[in-house]
Amino acid sequence: MQVLLPPGWPRPKGYANGVMVSGRQIFVAGMIGWDAQGVFHTDDLAGQVRQALQNIVAVLAEGGAKPEHIVRMTWYITDKQAYMAQQAEIGKAYRELIGSFNAAMTAVQVVALIEDRAKVEIEVTAVVPDAG
Repeated sequence: MQVLLPPGWPRPKGYANGVMVSGRQIFVAGMIGWDAQGVFHTDDLAGQVRQALQNIVAVLAEGGAKPEHIVRMTWYITDKQAYMAQQAEIGKAYRELIGSFNAAMTAVQVVALIEDRAKVEIEVTAVVPDAG
């Protein structure tokens, strides 16, 4: 994966402006903060982010991919203030489960998500490089 950073642009904190890759594409639907059985264990945003990221890792593994293959993430959050207040804990979970901050990333606040208890939904695109 090549991070795209135009000359003179500062490196963004926590994401890439763009990336360039080639290989097998994997598209992960929006993952929310419930477990594999559809049960929420917390209403805390950071806790739901951790679970959503664990769900993403599980789906990627099913497709033969790893977190390092993520090239794009879209985060939908219901509470910007909670996100800002819990950034350290969210960042810790991200680093533990995903690792790199090289994905092109967008985060938007939404009024609500389809599942009433959900506080975050994260979509992912991953690309597994071609062999050889």
